[in-house]
Amino acid sequence: MKWWPFGKAEQRIASDDPFLGEFLGARWQARADIEKASGHAVAHRCISVIAENLASVPLKLYRRTENGGREAATDHPLYAVLHDQTAPTLTAFEAREWLLASVLTYGNGFAKIERNGRGQVVALHPLMAGSVTVELLKNGRLRYKHALPDGGTDVLLQEEVLHLRYRTKDGILGMSPIQIAAAAFGLALAQQDQAGSAAENAFRPSGVLTFPNKLGAPGKDDALEKFRARFIGQLKANDPIVLDGGATWSPIAMSSRDAEFLESRKLSNLDVARVYGVPPSVAGIVDGQNYSSISEESRALVSRCLAPMAKRIEQSLNVALLTPESRKAFFIEHDLAGLLRGDLSTRYAAYRVGREGGWLNVNEIRAFENLSSIGADGDQYIQPLNMGLVGANDNRGRLEDAA
Repeated sequence: MKWWPFGKAEQRIASDDPFLGEFLGARWQARADIEKASGHAVAHRCISVIAENLASVPLKLYRRTENGGREAATDHPLYAVLHDQTAPTLTAFEAREWLLASVLTYGNGFAKIERNGRGQVVALHPLMAGSVTVELLKNGRLRYKHALPDGGTDVLLQEEVLHLRYRTKDGILGMSPIQIAAAAFGLALAQQDQAGSAAENAFRPSGVLTFPNKLGAPGKDDALEKFRARFIGQLKANDPIVLDGGATWSPIAMSSRDAEFLESRKLSNLDVARVYGVPPSVAGIVDGQNYSSISEESRALVSRCLAPMAKRIEQSLNVALLTPESRKAFFIEHDLAGLLRGDLSTRYAAYRVGREGGWLNVNEIRAFENLSSIGADGDQYIQPLNMGLVGANDNRGRLEDAA
């Protein structure tokens, strides 16, 4: 395409970057500032629920046993990094919460990997998402550049960085949930700002300022500016209005409820909760909820929200922290069983079924309840007398021979 009448060829590039589009003057309606959106009450609660719950459950390094089972590899340095202390200044809970919140806010979570002389991970140092840039090298590997506070840059190779991603479309960087659902967050933030503006004036309705005579533009602007300075603001809500020059004030009686503004905000809050897959009651939206529905939503949080995120984190940890050879003997996994525990009567009923069915013993049940072992007697399994192997006690053939 050429620019008329100069005949100069026009070159165009395609980009879906909303910030670049705004800089060049393009209209971008579906945009939400990440920092501001993450401070939205429902968004903050959703991020906190996911990050805190996954950071609170045990994350362990397991060793595969010969009989196909597993055992906690407590003698491995990585076990303490994941379970107790991730860095010299961070507990495992704090570091995992930091990384998860970064993924849910910015779409990426980074941590510098520290290894000992044997190549084993001895510490993870989380990095601020905004201080890390990622480059794709010609050999297909990634290189990370970490901007240091003193102005320098720390260049790290792919093996030196733990990179957690949210949904990605290029395999390099994750996308922020806030940017993916920018329209939903933008609407929620706009409504929040509108509610804040109404609260600033103590929810008093606006109105019409009427003068008996025609005023020029400077006169209108001067009168309106004086009126705002004197009567607009929360601290001036109860001040009397004194108007001169024949001016009259007519308030417009339209409340937020009349405009269905409150209902619209509720729908926007539900949209934000949907983005993160968090049930409404877990995010603090309890309208029309009862005990039964809240209990079911708590279980839905684990199966539909936390479990997929846990799998995303586990696979990234296994690839980044364990070598291909080590993965044959070790693996990293969350223990979400504690989040699915029922009440006391429900748990005891389940233990009874397992005990009588022969696949749980006393010591295993006591371990589930954080109780100590009772010794070798508790390792025995029982089986109902009316059960046995098919054909093992079949006397039909003997009876027929005797007849």
